[in-house]
Amino acid sequence: MSILAVDHLGLTLGGNVVLDDVRYAFRPGRVTTLLGANGAGKSSLLACLAALRVPTRGVATLDGGDVQTLDRRARARAIGLLPQAADVHWDIDVATLVGLGRLPHTGRWSMTAADRAAVDQALAATDMTVLAGRSVERLSGGERGRALLARVLAGQPDWLLADEPLANLDPAHQLDVLARLRDVAAGGSGVILVLHDLHLASRVADDAVLLKDGRVVAAGPASTVLTAPLIAEAYGVEVEIGVTPAGHRFILPIGR
Repeated sequence: MSILAVDHLGLTLGGNVVLDDVRYAFRPGRVTTLLGANGAGKSSLLACLAALRVPTRGVATLDGGDVQTLDRRARARAIGLLPQAADVHWDIDVATLVGLGRLPHTGRWSMTAADRAAVDQALAATDMTVLAGRSVERLSGGERGRALLARVLAGQPDWLLADEPLANLDPAHQLDVLARLRDVAAGGSGVILVLHDLHLASRVADDAVLLKDGRVVAAGPASTVLTAPLIAEAYGVEVEIGVTPAGHRFILPIGR
């Protein structure tokens, strides 16, 4: 499985330093969450990993090669991105939208039986099978988010990158999506998520990268990163950390 990494990564936008000397090697087969307060640089780091932003300094690499110089189709097969605000510009049905996730593999509109199976699996994984024939324009915000996630899943990338994939989802579907993302990692792919909810991050993450003002406060196993002192440093809030009767770790902000 491929390795995705950033080395001395820096990004300046409009004269503002957004990322500053970020270094980390993401591990396949694990869910990594990017965490930090608003403006910490989470989405910008994800964009650099997906080659949507060109770093001002340093480099993002896939198996040692600069992601910016990789063949576009090969990069699309290896890295699937669910952006925070994704628009659909055509009035198409959900199944067609999800099928677009296979284009890096097929390079054409027609699909093989394997492609159709991947689409069906992605629809089932996001609880969208029953809506496969519905126009995307008739979906709710949460349904559209799940359809767009299914499009990424259909591509079966080595690395799945998602910016706030739980936005607009009700609690049941939040848990369903987290379970699916854990399944993706269990299958050997790397999953990198931008999340705001510390509790859900602690539930899903194997590893965490905690950012503040574009710099890494801490990075590594989530159990060592998501601690009360480090969270206070990054967010400026006090938290209570514990374990539910079902064995799930929780993080609850309790004050400033």
